[in-house]
Amino acid sequence: MKKIIYTGTIVAIVLQSACNQSGQKSTETADTISQDSSISFNSKIEGKEVNLYTLTNNKNAKASITNYGARLVSLLVPNKEGKLTDVVLGYDNAQTYKENKTSYFGAIVGRYGNRIAKGKFTLDGKTYQLEQNDGENSLHGGNNGIYDKVWDAKQVNDKTLKLTYHSPDGEAGYPGNVAIAVTYTLTDDNELAIDYTATTDKETVLNLTNHAYFNLNGEGDATILDHELTIHANEITPVDETLIPTGDLLDVTKTPFDFRKATVIGARIEADDQQLKRGKGYDHNFVLNKKEGLQSAAVVYSPKTGIQMDVLTEEPGIQFYSGNFMEGGKNIGKGGKDYGHRSAFCLETQHFPDSPNQPTFPSTVLKPSDTYKTKTVYKFLVK
Repeated sequence: MKKIIYTGTIVAIVLQSACNQSGQKSTETADTISQDSSISFNSKIEGKEVNLYTLTNNKNAKASITNYGARLVSLLVPNKEGKLTDVVLGYDNAQTYKENKTSYFGAIVGRYGNRIAKGKFTLDGKTYQLEQNDGENSLHGGNNGIYDKVWDAKQVNDKTLKLTYHSPDGEAGYPGNVAIAVTYTLTDDNELAIDYTATTDKETVLNLTNHAYFNLNGEGDATILDHELTIHANEITPVDETLIPTGDLLDVTKTPFDFRKATVIGARIEADDQQLKRGKGYDHNFVLNKKEGLQSAAVVYSPKTGIQMDVLTEEPGIQFYSGNFMEGGKNIGKGGKDYGHRSAFCLETQHFPDSPNQPTFPSTVLKPSDTYKTKTVYKFLVK
């Protein structure tokens, strides 16, 4: 019998549905977005069919996912006025995702989410060379990551979509044939669950996460610097000039990284701090104050819309990225919206960056006798 390793992430998103006249109007808007997008996603990438799949429930919540990169394309949640608001950045068609694949919008990234130093690691005495796509480092699985693959998709019902991908031995330099399954489920309790599992036939490393870019003001809004953020972490893993962890842990006390109490994201982002300068803002792994099991990691709130997002995870870390490398005019998103500098944030639940080269960090090794399982929960409420 295989040993089960619970290393990661369901994503469950709890939404309050719109009601009365506002709810009806919002639902019509969501239908228009879904219908137009479905047409533009019916295409082929590298000979495989790409489609858009929409999950719905009896409370008018909607999530749209494409099998190109198993990406979350849109997520419509109600704001404080009851109007459905798309809080996830993305593009209107599959080809634009392909052309801008390294934006990673909404994708399942891997085989290794985040960075591996110099694109190398050693397992069982053998050194593996990965694709170096972030300077000398490997980022999110390299140029040939699973975010750039067309997954097989099966829509089980209106609420459930299962996506699978077989990553062959040696893909992007990683060992082992790895079978990955990701299931999105939208329940009538307004939860969007993302359930990850994987197995391998050879010892390897694996660190999967979803790379959704959020703006709780609504995608296309100019900034996330007005959002209030709480992260339940006493420490971060500080980075060197190439954004690789040094191996140390840094206490957040009296630093711009202390989000243990709700703090506006923009309040200290320009502080005279070496770590902020290296990341050009926040682009760091936070070491979560948690034990095993599903527990709260972070809370984000938009005073503008009243939308609050709670993040719970079984993972030991969370990468907070404040959109520092986004540039106006370079990412034209859904509906022609310009996704400019710091117009989105990411909260990627994960094992730590460069864990394969850091023996003191939690292990990301997956053995043939084990099954990888990962769960995270995003809950959306209105305040």
